[in-house]
Amino acid sequence: MYLLLCNRIANSLCHNLGPLRTRLDLGCTWRTRIAGGIREALGVRSHGTDCVRGARNTVVGWWLLGCAGMTLGAVVLGGVTRLTESGLSIVEWRPITGLLPPLSTEAWQEEFRKYKYFPEFQVMNKNMTLPEFQWIWYMEYAHRVWGRAVGLAYILPAVYFWARGRLSGPLGPRVVGLCGLVCFQGVLGWYMVRSGLNVPESSPDVPRVSHLRLAAHLGSALLLYTGSLAQGLALLLPPLNLTHSAALLKLKYFAKGTTALVFLTALSGALVAGLDAGLVYNSFPLMGEGLMPSDIAALSPPLRNLIDNPSTTQFQHRLLGVTTVGVTSALFLWSRRLPLPPRPRAAITCLALMAWAQASLGVATLLLYVPTALAASHQSGSVALLSFAIWLLTELRHVPK
Repeated sequence: MYLLLCNRIANSLCHNLGPLRTRLDLGCTWRTRIAGGIREALGVRSHGTDCVRGARNTVVGWWLLGCAGMTLGAVVLGGVTRLTESGLSIVEWRPITGLLPPLSTEAWQEEFRKYKYFPEFQVMNKNMTLPEFQWIWYMEYAHRVWGRAVGLAYILPAVYFWARGRLSGPLGPRVVGLCGLVCFQGVLGWYMVRSGLNVPESSPDVPRVSHLRLAAHLGSALLLYTGSLAQGLALLLPPLNLTHSAALLKLKYFAKGTTALVFLTALSGALVAGLDAGLVYNSFPLMGEGLMPSDIAALSPPLRNLIDNPSTTQFQHRLLGVTTVGVTSALFLWSRRLPLPPRPRAAITCLALMAWAQASLGVATLLLYVPTALAASHQSGSVALLSFAIWLLTELRHVPK
């Protein structure tokens, strides 16, 4: 009875407020705030849909978005580290003692001496000077220190929020999963680096990390990023009141398939980067004299070509990229025929535009023989494209089945 009375009073006051009824930063309407205040005055306990709960969800949501942003920074920095061939400059994994760089000339000489024992120096950098080594060392050092900062940004606030009871329901296990994934990401990064500290039997002239481990490392980072982004947006964006519609349900499934395609395209890009396949055929749309490379099946057994042949991996990445552009364009054109609210319509538009921009960056990177700045922009573009896809899925999460 008290709750019914509170809601009726709140409805009446909100009706008289007229144009002053606006949505607040905490995601609560005036009606919710007024009803909550009346309940408090009458001594009625409010439930999980009140403004206090909304404020808590807002804090956790912004924290998760901040973590996603830091993860994005790690992905971009890791890509630059790979492009500048700096990833093998630190030959030890010291999670705690490795936080400080060498602080004296003797310490730098010792670090350089350790690097000289490994294939990258012996095969590729025999004439490297100490200042040149310091430059690539600091690139890898920045990536590792940033990765540790990302881990702390996840784990320490998660412990605090858990202790304060702000991770109730399914949110708790999801946050625990994200914290576990960030720890796994650090271990996987060192597992990747270790693969480049030995001379590979397949190509002893070019020491590099395993392209498969590189793809796994990137894939794990993208899972961490998308999980944090999706959960953060779900807590911050008010759910849309979408009516039951077969067309909207198909659009949701279409969006899920598009997101999976974008993710797969990004992973194929990691294989291209790991094999330096962007330097094999630097023309578009042709690869040599045809649309397909002549050495697409050069390796034996044939299945090896899918993951070990630079020409094949570049062809796969091209094919996936063109398909992504086509699929996102079709999604955009189809969505124009549906009665969508402004937010999901904007997400679809951004997704389609970013797909075309990303494809243009990829072609330019290829034609210009993979300059570092352009290649880093292309990699960042893949994360931006994935971000718009996650935004769209978040907007369509409440489409009735």
